[in-house]
Amino acid sequence: MSGKIELTPYEKVLTARKSDRPDIMKYIDVIFDDFIELHGDRCFKDDKSLVAGIAMFHQRPVTVIGNRKGKNTQENITYNFGMASPEGYRKAVRLMKEAEKFDRPVIAFVDTPGAYPGMEAESNGQSNAIAGSIATMLKLSVPVISIITGEGGSGGALALAAADRVYMLENAVYSILSPEGFASIIYKDAKKAPEASEIMKLTADELYGLGLVDGIIPEGDKCFSHIERMIDRELATLSRMKKRELVNGRYDKFRNIDKFNKRK
Repeated sequence: MSGKIELTPYEKVLTARKSDRPDIMKYIDVIFDDFIELHGDRCFKDDKSLVAGIAMFHQRPVTVIGNRKGKNTQENITYNFGMASPEGYRKAVRLMKEAEKFDRPVIAFVDTPGAYPGMEAESNGQSNAIAGSIATMLKLSVPVISIITGEGGSGGALALAAADRVYMLENAVYSILSPEGFASIIYKDAKKAPEASEIMKLTADELYGLGLVDGIIPEGDKCFSHIERMIDRELATLSRMKKRELVNGRYDKFRNIDKFNKRK
C-alpha cells in the first residue's frame, strides 16, 4: 500500500499557493544555463511580476517566460503577487516574437492567480494585452511548451499556456478563476471554496483525465530532473515538425478543446 497522502482538490489549491514552492527563478537556475533577463514592453514600463529572457538548454538557445510571486510579503508586493499587468503581457509578446525571429523555442512557467484586475491595468488595455499574448502564442512557428507549476488562474494563465504541450505539476491547479471567486458567484459565499473546488475540475489528475493537459510531472526531489527530461523529449519531437505543421497542430488543439477528449 502506498503511503502517499491523497489531497482533496481544495487542499491542492492551498498547496499550489504555498510560498515555499520553487519559483520561476529557481527553475531557471536549475534547468537552464546562462540566463539573461530582458526588461520592458517598449511602450510603458517593465512588469516585475513577469520574468522573461534568453537562456541555454542543452546547448540550445531558448526563450524563457514565467510568473513571479515572491517568497515573503515585501516580495509579494514588489511582484504584485504574480499578477501581471498589460505591460507584462506585452513584454511576453515582445520576447515571443523575438524568439520566432531567431528560431528559439519558448518555455513558459505559469504560476499566477490571474491577471491584475486593477483600474490602471484595465485602462491600459489588460484584456487586449491578454488576447494579444494568446494570439501571438498560437501563431508562433517555433516549439512552445508551458508548465503550470502552481496556480494557473483564468486568462492570465492562458496567456502563457496556449502551447504545443501543456504540463502540470502534480499539485498544481488550472482553472477559469479561483475557487473563492467561483463560490462567490455560484453560492454567494466565498467560504464555500472547498465545495467549489470539488466541481471545478481544476487538479492535474482531473484535467489530464479530460485530455486538457498533456502530462503530469511528479513533485519532490526529482521534480527538476523530470521537467528537464520532459522539455528535452518534447523539444526533440516538436523540432522535427515543419513550421506550418506546428502552427496548425497548436491551433487545432485549442479549437477542439471543447470536445473534452476524455482519456480512457
